[in-house]
Amino acid sequence: MEDGREQGRLGPIRPFLERQGVVLLDGGLATELEARGADLDDPLWSAKTLLDDPDLVRQVHFDYLRAGADCISSASYQASVPRLVERGLTESAAAAVLRRSVELAVEARDRFWDEAANRIGRLRPLVAASVGPYGAYLADGSEYRGDYGVSEAELREFHAERWSLLSASGADVMACETLPSRAEAGVLLQLLRETPRVYAWLSFTCRDARHLSDGSSLADTVAELSAEPRVVALGVNCVAPTLVPALIAELKRAIEKPIVVYPNSGEAYDAVAKHWIGEAEPVEFGRASTEWRAAGAELIGGCCRTGPEHVREMRQSLLASA
Repeated sequence: MEDGREQGRLGPIRPFLERQGVVLLDGGLATELEARGADLDDPLWSAKTLLDDPDLVRQVHFDYLRAGADCISSASYQASVPRLVERGLTESAAAAVLRRSVELAVEARDRFWDEAANRIGRLRPLVAASVGPYGAYLADGSEYRGDYGVSEAELREFHAERWSLLSASGADVMACETLPSRAEAGVLLQLLRETPRVYAWLSFTCRDARHLSDGSSLADTVAELSAEPRVVALGVNCVAPTLVPALIAELKRAIEKPIVVYPNSGEAYDAVAKHWIGEAEPVEFGRASTEWRAAGAELIGGCCRTGPEHVREMRQSLLASA
């Protein structure tokens, strides 16, 4: 019988790992939309652009692919039927917005792949349906704390409808990301197990190199999740790049599945002044990605404040000799 690692590789990421040893993810969608003029000062955050300017969403997806991403994630991170209904949409219209988030990514991928030059030396890129945490719906920063104050039954009720819509949307994989708690990961694992032929990765926010944002053990959490064959990777995102090597070491200690990491640019967000502090240097980010790969990560990308230029540098650094 195949071990847990090989079972995970039976999913859509397997061809990339076999050919090039790494899956290059995209960068931060929301912050790239903001960089191009989108106003995301809204509880819907990046999902607001699904209503205001879907063409811009599609173009950003395309630009990430052109920069070298093997997988792009939909703009559904902060989209949910309840939040869209609060905005004034009917439930059916809200459901259509969620499906449309994946359709836009698929359209960008298909346009990219239809251009023959893009097929040289590349595998057909993947589309991930982004599944943000309950804290993203709350829009209060609790995805970095995990202190929701709700039961697992309430978490399941929140996630179930969106999971049903996104898992049937045509995405290649579900990206369950920025998860702050073991309990929420458990709810998403239940939904995955109830959905045949669907694959997912789960990535967490962490307070330090050993603990999730809610204080749960990172090692214990991923060890529990790794038993599910259709969990194709486990790891972290939206963390500081400096923390990534230690987090990879902790993950390697606990699991044999592929490890996914996509940290922020390295800048810090001043929540009072509402602006970013520091520098985001794509070349340095690309160099750091080779260190993460050497440490054991196999799915690598960027989160907040990383853009196509970061992806381009990562691809050059990671696949220069491929």
